[in-house]
Amino acid sequence: MNLANKKRLAAQVLKVGESRVWFDPERLNEIKEAITKRDIRKLVGDLAIQAKPSTGVSRFGARKIATQKRKGRRQGEGSRKGTPNARKSRKDLWMAKIRSQRDFLTSLKESGLIAPASYRKIYLMCKGGYFRSIRHIKMYMEEHQMFIRKEKK
Repeated sequence: MNLANKKRLAAQVLKVGESRVWFDPERLNEIKEAITKRDIRKLVGDLAIQAKPSTGVSRFGARKIATQKRKGRRQGEGSRKGTPNARKSRKDLWMAKIRSQRDFLTSLKESGLIAPASYRKIYLMCKGGYFRSIRHIKMYMEEHQMFIRKEKK
């Protein structure tokens, strides 16, 4: 029993797609006998033909991904779009580096491990972008014997 034509008519009457049209399985004989749109409308009124509710897009996946991102997942090399500069600007990277270097120098000066002249020299070198990291500063200072050695008594 081919009801494709009836389904098409019912979809037009209900103003939904054919996939959303539902026929009552116990009243298929009545539906088969319906020929006109008027007959279909009568069956819709008798609830032999109904429109299924529309299904939306599930948010489950989106919520799951959001919780993973909150935990710091999905940050790998393959998930990155845009240049490294777009993710964190050159200025932000510079500020983070220079602040840590200056904090390190200040702590050395306050603890008396470095002479004021050496402090000033290295401070200006930091400003000029000479050092890559704090480790690089330490290496430079050791090579040039800038640390003040405290003699043991």
